[in-house]
Amino acid sequence: MVLKSIIISFVFLIISAQNVLPKNHRIRDYGVKIGVLQPGAKNAIVDVRGVKVGHFTLISGENIRTGVTAILPHSGNIFQEKVPAAIYIGNGFGKLTGYSQVKELGNIETPIILTNTLSVPTAADALIDYALSFAENKNVFSVNPVVGETNDGWLNDIRGRHITKAQVLKAIENATADSVQEGSVGAGTGTVCFGFKGGIGTSSRKLPEKLGGWTVGVLVQTNFGGVLQINGAPVGVELNKFYLSGKIGNSPDGSCMIVVATDAPLTSRNLLRLAKRAIMGLAKTGGIGSNGSGDYVIAFSTAKELRIPYKSKSKFRSINVLRNDEMSPLFMAVIEATEEAILNSLFKAETMTGREGHKVEALPVEEVLKILKKYNVVEGKSNKVTE
Repeated sequence: MVLKSIIISFVFLIISAQNVLPKNHRIRDYGVKIGVLQPGAKNAIVDVRGVKVGHFTLISGENIRTGVTAILPHSGNIFQEKVPAAIYIGNGFGKLTGYSQVKELGNIETPIILTNTLSVPTAADALIDYALSFAENKNVFSVNPVVGETNDGWLNDIRGRHITKAQVLKAIENATADSVQEGSVGAGTGTVCFGFKGGIGTSSRKLPEKLGGWTVGVLVQTNFGGVLQINGAPVGVELNKFYLSGKIGNSPDGSCMIVVATDAPLTSRNLLRLAKRAIMGLAKTGGIGSNGSGDYVIAFSTAKELRIPYKSKSKFRSINVLRNDEMSPLFMAVIEATEEAILNSLFKAETMTGREGHKVEALPVEEVLKILKKYNVVEGKSNKVTE
């Protein structure tokens, strides 16, 4: 452990001396490890088998900085094979579409789309087109599109409503189970977080086999404020850039969309409990859930045996679900994955200039790493949960 510490410090000093720090790396690449559970192979929501993510990024001229992110619970006809789901409202200043039916029936029947606030109707319309395009859905007359949003109007000409249905469908078409692009892409193209450039971030946790071996993956669209903390280190305070500091204005408003996927066999009731814990991960980064922030968590299970068929010959369902007593490891997993996903969105984002010349600087990684070294969190925590 001592040798590892010396090596990391030596590398850090060499890089600092050269004033050339690697850019646009994820936080874990800098030796900062969040929590005690191990991430999945890709440390992304796509570690949950079957999940795919696609983006469409729209950057045009001086004023258009926006996009779309699509999350697919599985590759099939989601309307015909719905997945159990729940939505938790941390703070409801938002325009999320599809909430009431998910709450009532406990399932999702379309891909999940994230975009900007004023493009929600367009995205919902595109999702309806997508659902109706399947031949098996030829007799379908009702679709519940699920669309979340944050307001990217500081950098983007949001009133221009530049997102089209074709671009939403392109994000779905682009969906892949490969590594997820992060930072200023897709729905995170024009977002701002803690006064720095925000964006899309993702992370995952895989429980040890003795705890079920389940995977929890999280994807976030960050556009909110507060007082940035990283592994407990008061980064925002040290940088003197935080809410009420006078450095980033008087409002921490924005929003944060959090999408949680798991392969654990959970129905909507325990998915709601899981979704609630994701807000704790947001809080650990210093988010405050301000008055004007729409903070929502959409959680779903990919467990194939729990899929809900659109039509069935049987009046009954017989399923095995995880007991309440088995939920605590999943709770910890979603807290850690949410925290790391938010931090990844910051570390991966780049400085951007947009509408009317507004400029949002990227997180100053070099300064942040010095702060983390000062508070002895560059290496992260050594007490890891193992198999």
